[in-house]
Amino acid sequence: MRSALRITTRNARFQQWQALLSNRTKRRRSGEFLVQGVRPITLAVETGWPVAALLYADGRRLSGWARTLLDDPGVPGERVAMAPGLLAELSEREDGDAELVAVVRMPEDDLSRIPTGPAFLGVLFDRPTSPGNIGSIIRSADAFGADGMIVTGHAADVYDPKSVRASTGSLFCLPTVRVPSPREVDDWLAGRTEHPLTVVGTDEGGETELYEADLTGPTLLLVGNETSGLSTAWRERCHRTVRIPMRGRASSLNAANAATAVLYEAARQRDRARSA
Repeated sequence: MRSALRITTRNARFQQWQALLSNRTKRRRSGEFLVQGVRPITLAVETGWPVAALLYADGRRLSGWARTLLDDPGVPGERVAMAPGLLAELSEREDGDAELVAVVRMPEDDLSRIPTGPAFLGVLFDRPTSPGNIGSIIRSADAFGADGMIVTGHAADVYDPKSVRASTGSLFCLPTVRVPSPREVDDWLAGRTEHPLTVVGTDEGGETELYEADLTGPTLLLVGNETSGLSTAWRERCHRTVRIPMRGRASSLNAANAATAVLYEAARQRDRARSA
């Protein structure tokens, strides 16, 4: 195994990484976040995200997966052998520590990372409060073939550990960009002159039932805040709004569930259009 730094006490390096679990400001300033789990770490490496460090339990027998990653010269980053108790704190697991925890660098929040074209499908999440919902929607968007996701306004953090875990690795496969206001998205939309996007808002009072809306063209789906829905600014930017028909007594769906239903319908329509 490659030579490694050893950390056995709660020193400054450990405290720096520990802060990435709960301190959004420190994540933003350092440009780094923690990744836990076999699939998320594997996808981060396979998709070329820059790994700053791989942390593992000192003295513990490792699986072939972990040893391969640690020994691979093509996987960047420092190797850090850490006291098992310290690694357990960074793992945030009730059943002991993870084999590996990766410290990964964030990409730039640049909308040009999201590719557009004649079959574009994207999601915009307006002011989400739950990092778990962000990760869940990233996972669904990846599953149903979306090209990217935008998180706008004063929102929960895409790189919060709850979001990263909920995405089950899809964060590393789907370009996800944070922007402060609609203005940045306006400029991005204005540049899509060759394949203009239709902006479709999701709302329980939407003008059209979901399965009656044409989602086969270049489409940006808007999902509103979990409590208050879409802001007035985003409602005004919608070309149309859709509602999900519900037959039971529930008044609404969780934001992540609603987004998943709309993404599924968009994928279904597109599959049918291709096979027609």
